[in-house]
Amino acid sequence: MQTLTNRAIPVDRRPMTFWEKMYLPAIAKGMGITLSHIFKKKATVNYPEETRPFSPVFRGLHILNRDEEGRERCTACGLCAVACPAEAITMEAAERLPGEEHLYREEKYAARYEINMLRCIFCGFCEEACPKEAIYMTETFAPSNYARKSFIYGKDDLLIPDPKHPITVNK
Repeated sequence: MQTLTNRAIPVDRRPMTFWEKMYLPAIAKGMGITLSHIFKKKATVNYPEETRPFSPVFRGLHILNRDEEGRERCTACGLCAVACPAEAITMEAAERLPGEEHLYREEKYAARYEINMLRCIFCGFCEEACPKEAIYMTETFAPSNYARKSFIYGKDDLLIPDPKHPITVNK
C-alpha cells in the first residue's frame, strides 16, 4: 500500500509571461462570461403570478373522489394503504348502520382515512391500487406549514365537496 508521502506531483515552474502577470486575459474572459449571462433568459419564475409547465405525469396532493350521485367512492378495501411503500396511509373500516344501506352503494366505508404528507413520497401506487378510483392525485402542490399535525390530512380534508349538498357558511 502506497502512502501519500511517496507520490510526487509535478509542478509547472515555468515563469509567467507579462500578460499572465497582469491577469488581463483572465479578467477579460471572466467579464465576457458575465456579460453573456446578462442577456440570457432568466431562470427565475415569479411563482404566484407565473407558473412553470408541469410534466404530464406530475403527482400532487391526494383527493378522495365521489361518484356521480355524490356518494363516497371509497369502500375501505385497504389496498391503497397496503400498496403505499412509505406507510403514509392509515385507514379504519366500518359498516353502515341498518337504515343507511339504501343511501350508499357499499356496506363498508372508511370511518377514518388519513394520509401523512410528511411520509408520502408521491409515488402514485395508492392511485393505481384503488379498484374504485376513489383516490387520485391532483396537480396541486402540498402547502407549507409550521406544525407537523397540519400535514396529516384526514378524510374531511381529502374528500371533495358534495355537489348535491353544498356546505353553507353561517355569517
